[in-house]
Amino acid sequence: MGRRNRRAISEVRALPRDGASFYGTQAVEGPSWTHGEIYMMRHMGSHAATKFYICPGCNQNIPPGIAHIVAWPKDTGRGADDRRHWHRSCWERR
Repeated sequence: MGRRNRRAISEVRALPRDGASFYGTQAVEGPSWTHGEIYMMRHMGSHAATKFYICPGCNQNIPPGIAHIVAWPKDTGRGADDRRHWHRSCWERR
């Protein structure tokens, strides 16, 4: 009969509710009109972009299949309801 290696039981670590531990999310300074508020930001690949979005930087469409940035305020707002989808170039010059 084979030997079984069992891991020591450890406490389950609570994950952050803002999704920061997933998908390479980073905390960065937000747009200039937020006066330095910290935003959570992640890159969305073209394969995951399945809908049309409006970029708040230029008010133009981001069509499905285009890689872009998703950002939302870290400490204020309603989390997922405050996510905004940005063109990469618009986010970089924010």
